[in-house]
Amino acid sequence: MGAAEVIERLQASSDGLATAEAAKRAAAYGPNLLRPTKKKGVLLELLGQFKSPLIILLLFAAGLSYFLGEATDTGIILVIVFFSGLLSFWQEHHATSAMAKLLDMVQARTNVLREGHPVDILLEEVVPGDVVLLAGGGVIPADCLLLEHKDLFVDEAALTGESYPVEKEAGVLPADTPLARRLNALFMGTHVISGTGKAIVVQTGKTTAFGQISESLQAKPSETEFERGIRHFGYLLLEVTLILVIAVFAINVYFHRPVLDSFLFSLALAVGLTPQLLPAIISVNLAQGARQMATKKVIVKRLAAIEDFGSMDVLCSDKTGTLTEGLVQLNSALGVDGQEWDKVALFAYLNAFFQVGYQNPIDGALTAQPRNVSDFEKLDEIPYDFIRKRLSILVAQAGRQLLITKGAFDQVLSVCSNVEFPDGTVRPLADLETQVRALYTEQSKAGFRTLGVAYKDFSSGRIIKKEDETEMTFLGVLLLFDPPKSDAIAAIQELNHLGVNLKMITGDSQFTALHVWRQIGLPAPRVLTGAELRQISSAALPLRAAETEIFAEVEPNQKERLILAIRQAGHVVGFMGDGINDGPALHAADVGISVNTAVDVAKEAASIVLLEKGLDVLAAGVHEGRRTFANTLKYVFMATSANFGNMFSMAGASLFLPFLPLLPTQILLTNLLTDLPEMTIASDAVDRELVERPQRWNIGFIRRFMVTFGLLSSIFDYLTFGVLLLGLHATTNQFRTGWFLESVVSASLIVLVVRTRHLFYRSRPGIYLGIATGVVILLTLLLPYGPLAQIFEFTHLPPLFLAALVVILVLYVAGAEAAKKLFYRRLHML
Repeated sequence: MGAAEVIERLQASSDGLATAEAAKRAAAYGPNLLRPTKKKGVLLELLGQFKSPLIILLLFAAGLSYFLGEATDTGIILVIVFFSGLLSFWQEHHATSAMAKLLDMVQARTNVLREGHPVDILLEEVVPGDVVLLAGGGVIPADCLLLEHKDLFVDEAALTGESYPVEKEAGVLPADTPLARRLNALFMGTHVISGTGKAIVVQTGKTTAFGQISESLQAKPSETEFERGIRHFGYLLLEVTLILVIAVFAINVYFHRPVLDSFLFSLALAVGLTPQLLPAIISVNLAQGARQMATKKVIVKRLAAIEDFGSMDVLCSDKTGTLTEGLVQLNSALGVDGQEWDKVALFAYLNAFFQVGYQNPIDGALTAQPRNVSDFEKLDEIPYDFIRKRLSILVAQAGRQLLITKGAFDQVLSVCSNVEFPDGTVRPLADLETQVRALYTEQSKAGFRTLGVAYKDFSSGRIIKKEDETEMTFLGVLLLFDPPKSDAIAAIQELNHLGVNLKMITGDSQFTALHVWRQIGLPAPRVLTGAELRQISSAALPLRAAETEIFAEVEPNQKERLILAIRQAGHVVGFMGDGINDGPALHAADVGISVNTAVDVAKEAASIVLLEKGLDVLAAGVHEGRRTFANTLKYVFMATSANFGNMFSMAGASLFLPFLPLLPTQILLTNLLTDLPEMTIASDAVDRELVERPQRWNIGFIRRFMVTFGLLSSIFDYLTFGVLLLGLHATTNQFRTGWFLESVVSASLIVLVVRTRHLFYRSRPGIYLGIATGVVILLTLLLPYGPLAQIFEFTHLPPLFLAALVVILVLYVAGAEAAKKLFYRRLHML
């Protein structure tokens, strides 16, 4: 269809929709998302905490107890289960709300016309009939028909696989035109490389070409190392739990103990063994880490990326704005004789002043000092693109038309046939090319970014094409520089201290890159250029890339290859990019990092967005990411030490005791109380050595930790059994009360031991963890003497019993410290 017919069908206008009409369509069509976000109500979110199979079984058991007349047990089970779910809900709801607010800060936006005026809106708010304004770096928000265009190039690689940008043109095409040749259409998920345009939205969300593909594939996002580690850890505990619980239930039934009690005991044991709060604690911990990182001006878009951020040992970054100020300044404009020449500066100013296709800092630097160019009139423009690396403007003055070109030195020189000197002499380029190139090399080695400027008289009309960029006259060079950041050296040293090595990937010349590298005081680097990269095989590149510090004169499509090669060498790679062509590299990296001022393409591809561009911000984020990951692992260590040991001991004790060692309700209460301190682990302090080096998930290490400290816990549990039964001749209720006190207090104290590799009193815990641990220990000690004692069937213990338990607890803590020292010493020997 033609544009007019499409506008009529959509009941729209080339001036955009009215605000009220846009709101009406948003309600009718829904958000412009491939998979609309389903916001759960508070009630559904609360009920979701009870969907665990173990919890469902426990609720079933509670119902069974009620029908068998065990009303007290039923009430206790329900209260404990509900309180656990409520605690998990509160933490997750708080974390989810906070994360939603953080993500709102870095959402991609687009420009549309509403009632004839440009309005900046979120991508998800785009509706059919909206008129979108397009410019370089912008994301195509939906499937659109092109209305107007000016040298509009779009990257459709994500949709068609075609690596080269497509030049778009308005018009009507046959209905059976293949997707890749629909030059009059723009598709969601692609982005503008250069030029400008205006298009009307026809399809949004799941009805777009991208949406239909997404629906048909239903592809899940790739699993991160962190998520894979959690899954493997879950499998490990599930295997142990199933074997233990089934065996305990079968043996108790074999010994003719009550089937219901045995069933409830086995279920409670499973709840105690299974880290049912692991998903909640991980979500809370990562969300807390994300909030803390936000205070360091680092926004996490994908929570699992925090682990990748903390594991990162190589950071690949451009120099501009990261190592340097990112403020391009014009140093001078030289003729081919190496002297200042105002004509070069004037023509460069005209080119930068009149161009509108692709805004960049270089043009800002060239126009920083205003000139009076009112006698010049712009006629046409050929925007900059990443293939030509040139920008051309056609201007008219006093009846004379000039085609002025500026851009990368080699690309400008390649379309020239003559050279002009300041005295007006014009000579063939063939006679002077060596001299011109010597000027470029000399200035480039001095650390300047050197651009070429050329022109020619143009009398072939008022419209120019790329083919007109030929037989031009070379005028001279522009010397631009970007001063290094004053705090770059300190930030790089901090990253090195954190075990992160910096690699520079830049499209600038190797001379400019080397100059900046030396200015910030870094040792002599190894350098690879884009031309050299093309000659290196894929098999050889990982080794070469891993030992190289500077990659200069790199083409956009080579960045992704470099990132993948460094990853193949065994490194966890972060890539920091903010440009239109950085999307593939951001996807290829273990952790893609962008900035809030980046183009939409880069922000969409990144997992982490910095509110300020700089290595100092990045170093703070890495530190916080490692702290978050370390605290997440602490819960894993706690879940596999005292808790696991206690449950294993309970299973063993049930085989030789003539009674259940703890009642099901007592087991659930034990599990609830020991989980309370662990819910505060996100705010715990972290030892310095845990953030100085990259940390990675290690299931083998966790398995060894579980065996070592789980067995240690069981040893002292069995010691408790012996003291209570053989030494103190405890009654059934005294035994259960004594072991309950020992289990909860030891599990709470062991948290303080396993959270650090140092002696526990030399590593101060976070204030909330300290308070929670103290409160749980106090509540546990008071329970047998309070109003709940009768409900849970606890009894008072004589002073001798309490003294014996204190001695056992002191020995346990001392034994855990000794085991910890031997464990980590052996680990270092391995």
